[in-house]
Amino acid sequence: MDQDKPRQPHDLGGVPAFMCREVDAEPHALTDFDREVDALRQVLGSKGIMTVDALRRAIEAIPEADYHRLSYYQRWIRAIADDLMATGTVSEAELRAALEAA
Repeated sequence: MDQDKPRQPHDLGGVPAFMCREVDAEPHALTDFDREVDALRQVLGSKGIMTVDALRRAIEAIPEADYHRLSYYQRWIRAIADDLMATGTVSEAELRAALEAA
């Protein structure tokens, strides 16, 4: 790894705070929120609006403090919103209005 390049929040290899922690490999039940976020990503993909690669890039761009605070699917919805605004698919005002109406 390039020592001059800063580590990204998702790159936890060798970070002392995350070393020697047991990995929870048990199956996890999905919540309704998890299923809805996954369905939204699938619809966006099927309509050619957002790719899985775009989702990954947007997740990797989440600031470190937020990345560690958010759950797996909360990262997804944050990344989806960020990508849709970055590509001009929706504006921040449209997103805020939709959230207030929900």
